[in-house]
Amino acid sequence: MGSPHASSVEAVGLVRRFDGTAALDRVSLRIPENSFYCLLGPSGCGKTTLLRLIAGLDTPDEGRVLIGGRDHTATPAHRRPTNLVFQSGALFPHMSVRDNIDFGLRSAGVRGPRARERVEESLELVAMGEFADRMPQTLSGGQRQRVAIARSLVKRPDVLLLDEPLSALDLSLQLHMRRELKRWQQETGTTFVCVTHNQAEAMEMADEIAVMRAGRIEQAAAPEHLYEAPATRFVADFIGENNVFTGLAADRGGARADHVFFPGVDADLVSALAVRPERIRLVDPGAPESAGTARVVTVGFTGRTLRIGLTNESGRELLAELPAGTRVQAGDTVGLAFDPDAVVRIPARDTEAAA
Repeated sequence: MGSPHASSVEAVGLVRRFDGTAALDRVSLRIPENSFYCLLGPSGCGKTTLLRLIAGLDTPDEGRVLIGGRDHTATPAHRRPTNLVFQSGALFPHMSVRDNIDFGLRSAGVRGPRARERVEESLELVAMGEFADRMPQTLSGGQRQRVAIARSLVKRPDVLLLDEPLSALDLSLQLHMRRELKRWQQETGTTFVCVTHNQAEAMEMADEIAVMRAGRIEQAAAPEHLYEAPATRFVADFIGENNVFTGLAADRGGARADHVFFPGVDADLVSALAVRPERIRLVDPGAPESAGTARVVTVGFTGRTLRIGLTNESGRELLAELPAGTRVQAGDTVGLAFDPDAVVRIPARDTEAAA
């Protein structure tokens, strides 16, 4: 069930204002064809507004929307090579699963054996063949969302747009559906553009993520790059968990912040430093590699790891993640150590660090 015309999507200087406030402030990005792309950010950051502009459900005040290299800024939604899956699924309650999926084809004039073949392909793709004659009200939330996605994919759009498609599902079903969405995108070759506020969801599914804040894109990159090399303080805080240090002061051979020493760091060139919890090691307080000392406050078992809550000499709360079985308990005084390549430098140009 491949998509014969998967397309790239490009936003060029998009501006959208509501009551004089810019929901999008000159946003530009390019989404490659055949990719799974996520727009990620907190509520009110502009990600859904951007998705609606791509879908044609809204019109920008400035800028252009290109799909497959063609300018679709003025193209009505029903004439764009896109399809949108809403959070709720929005199935027709009086139609069976099969008829819900077939509806889009019939409205597009696709009927007969060709339509039946495509409906069956879609049912098979989302593993809903045995439920084809069921009514939507008899299905679980996850099953209804599968049908909604099948109904969109059956029309073979160049671009499938998903607006928080998993947020209404329980956690275990969310985890399952993440893998399914990724598989469907790979099997169909359709370009998927997904809006989410869940960073774990985006990290697992996306080939590339645009992290948005206050109507702008803070950073767009592959998940691994966002995690290992956040370009701003906001991205460092938003993607995964991080220990972020600000208020750096020059020290002999490096910089110091919150009683933690960072060798080889020029305090004038960075606004903040970040160290992931899993990159911190706990050592003897007097060990040469200790960058500072801290007291263990909490020890939580997660299965494979221990999550260690710490407070250092300055009262700074820190988090470390260590292999399960590590001998440590609340009340211990420990040294903090990390390799030089574990320290992420947030550029001095990032004004967010001062907030």
